[in-house]
Amino acid sequence: MKKLEALSLVSRRAYAGLTKGERRSVKRGASIEFADYREYSSGDDLRYVDWKAYGRLDKLFLKLFIEEEDLNLHLLIDTSKSMSFGSPLTKADYARRTAAALGYIALCEYDRVSVAPFSAGLREPMSPLRGKPGIVPFFRFLETKMPSEGETRFGDALTQYAARTTTGGIAVVISDFFDDTYQRGLKALMARNLQIVLLHVLDEDEIKPPLTGDLRLVDSETGEQGEVSISAHLLGRYEERLQKFYAELKSVSSRYGMDYVRTSTAVPFEDVILQFLRRGGLLR
Repeated sequence: MKKLEALSLVSRRAYAGLTKGERRSVKRGASIEFADYREYSSGDDLRYVDWKAYGRLDKLFLKLFIEEEDLNLHLLIDTSKSMSFGSPLTKADYARRTAAALGYIALCEYDRVSVAPFSAGLREPMSPLRGKPGIVPFFRFLETKMPSEGETRFGDALTQYAARTTTGGIAVVISDFFDDTYQRGLKALMARNLQIVLLHVLDEDEIKPPLTGDLRLVDSETGEQGEVSISAHLLGRYEERLQKFYAELKSVSSRYGMDYVRTSTAVPFEDVILQFLRRGGLLR
């Protein structure tokens, strides 16, 4: 974990945090970095009066300083049944490990971390944690409170989360995005002034299916079944649909100013953290 501890999250915006931390805030307070002046008003703290300016201008001005506050990291993790697919590592396992790494980085920097699992709706979220004392309960939540079950109703779940969150910050959505309503959910998050990162996780067998012959396929979430004859032509059509799926997600993220990272469970999650997200500017 030492490599991760040396990293920190990077926000493209300044947010008003909840407590003092490591981030530049939009508020004005008392820190070491000067920001601006304003005229003195009755009741202002006389410690921040610029007496040199008073001597020159015979008028009281108050020094304003940039206040450093914590950043909020919202980890929104798809826990629907489709995320249980994969071997030896499921997409759900991969999502938890990646979320654990990002949360660990944030907590080491005294940022504030929230976790919200979702499937057909928003599941019981983890109360926000801050600082290194929160690392153990954060890991415990990821390990014990996130079973993969139920259908995905992306739009409903993320709209519910947006309605209850009152803090800005960075929202990392980790999912296979197997639901047509995802855009509605993402727009709801955008309305809460969140910087959004989409982490798209697929299993290698979903990317290049090792299938042949006549098969009965079963939808893991709905139980619907369909009989298909796997052929080179059918696999080619599947590849075309998959590329269209990628392109749509990338287009949506670009249109709305979101970051999009696609990975597979075959890629070591450390590479996603140390290379892809770092290169994309989320980490430094």
